[in-house]
Amino acid sequence: MADKTLEDLFYETLKDIYYAERKISKALPKMARGATDEKLKQAFLKHKEETDGQIERLQQVFEIIGKRARGKTCPAIDGIIEEGEEILDDFKGTPALDAGLLAAAQAVEHYEISRYGTLRAWAGQLGLKDAVSLLEETLAEETKTDETLTKLAETAVNNAARKAA
Repeated sequence: MADKTLEDLFYETLKDIYYAERKISKALPKMARGATDEKLKQAFLKHKEETDGQIERLQQVFEIIGKRARGKTCPAIDGIIEEGEEILDDFKGTPALDAGLLAAAQAVEHYEISRYGTLRAWAGQLGLKDAVSLLEETLAEETKTDETLTKLAETAVNNAARKAA
């Protein structure tokens, strides 16, 4: 068996997040349709637009390393998205729906933040300066989205779910 390198690990993780972003892009409109809080709906739709831009940046990173952009199944994101779909089904029509959707969205954000932070660090180690810049841009967006969701949870959504209980 040939030795695996950091380049190999970078490429495999890049395929993982590429798959994840494409799945997230498909899930966000469903979450927006399910949400009842208008600000939460708008947050999901805004993140859908950002996600599409992030997919484009990932494609640029693939180009930088001379590989074709392709994903590889990511069981972690599949599970997180499945949990979000369960919340949509199980809590539809209840006051807790928006709080559950927001929590599911933050699970996605935390996964993405972890992946992009790792990829950015590895790109730096590998001397891929252009990739570092692209990955930093996406990491900043993911962090800002997480902060927006936290603020929305703390100022409106969680309180509305609690009051209605």
